[in-house]
This record gives sequence, structure tokens and C-alpha cells, in this order.
Amino acid sequence: MKKIVFIIVTTFVFTTMIGYIYIKDVYANRNSYKENLIRFHVIANSDSKADQDLKLRVRDRVIKEMTNKLESSESIEETRLIVKKSLDEIKYIAKNELMKNDSKYDVNVYFGDYDFPTKSYGSFTLPAGEYEAVRIVIGKGYGKNWWCVMFPPLCFIDINHGLTDKTTKKELENVLSEEEFNMISSAKKDKEIPIKLKFKIVEVIEKNKMRFANLLVGQN
Repeated sequence: MKKIVFIIVTTFVFTTMIGYIYIKDVYANRNSYKENLIRFHVIANSDSKADQDLKLRVRDRVIKEMTNKLESSESIEETRLIVKKSLDEIKYIAKNELMKNDSKYDVNVYFGDYDFPTKSYGSFTLPAGEYEAVRIVIGKGYGKNWWCVMFPPLCFIDINHGLTDKTTKKELENVLSEEEFNMISSAKKDKEIPIKLKFKIVEVIEKNKMRFANLLVGQN
């Protein structure tokens, strides 16, 4: 009997340790790719047609003006440096486009970490979470937003040449590890993979706990 108890206890401890390490590794891969991406985010003043049109005009103008600087960037560090040096320029471009369209809205440009919902680029899905991003807020910033990936430069490929799954795959593979790439190319909706995995591991752990408890009760 003692031998059986020892085997069950050992199995329980081993399963718990493996489960913890596996979940930790999955979550590490799930979040590490975010460190290799910079997103571009434009938020409209409101959801009115006029304000949404303005948002797209500002988007197109900023991307057009910044293409030469950012499209050829070879690293996230280089893109980050360019962005930091260009914040005033981006604000000027956005403000100029608003004035060109007879808009008196103020505009603010930020560069930092922001929360995003789950979004997809064709067959690729970026789960919800905090990402580094350039954010342009027009007026009160109450309207629907538009976003893309600034690094790798998917924004510029999308606007200038048309984005396909093939080009998206190539750009993402250049900056992500195989595990990171697989994480976003296979995720269908937010948290689907890690939650299913966690539930399965927890289920195994709980079953072992019940067996162990029943065995102890049987001994008493």
C-alpha cells in the first residue's frame, strides 16, 4: 500500500510541475512576440461619417509621409528610434491634414504601451493585450479606431502595395521566432489556446488529487 501511495504522490507532484512549466512556457511565447511588434493606431473624434472620413485621411497622409523613413527599417530598435524622433513631425502632418479638410480638431500623438482587443490580419490573429504603439487621437477620441502593424512595416505594404497572407507571413517570420509565429498564426480567438491547455492540465491534476485523497481515506 505504501508503494502505491508513493507512486500516486510522485505522479501528482510530477504532473503538477510539468503542468506549471508547460503553462508558463506557453504564456511566455504568447506574450514575447509583443516585444517584436509596434502597432499604429488612429482614433477618430466620433463615429460620424465626417469624423471617420477624417480619420482615414489622416491615416493615409501619415503613412504616405512616413513611408520612406519606416518602410526600410531593419529592426524594431531602429523603428522605435525613428518614431521617437518623429513624433512632432507626425503631429504636424496629422494637424496639417485636418486643416486641409477644414477641421479645427486638435490632434495628439503618443508613443507607449496600450491595450488592444483581439485583431486579425487575414489568417493571422493578434490576441488582446498590451502592445507598444504609435497612437494618434483626433479631437475627443471617442470614435472607432483604425490600426495596423508599423513594425514589421505591414502598414506601408498594405497601403502602397496591397497586403496578402504571403507578404504578411514573410514580414512576421523575419521578426518572430518559430514559436511566436505559430502562436499568432494558429490562434483563432483571444485566449483560446492557453485556456484549453490550462484546463486540460488542471483536469489531470485534479483527477490525481482525487485519487490521492480517496486512497488516504481508504487507509483510515
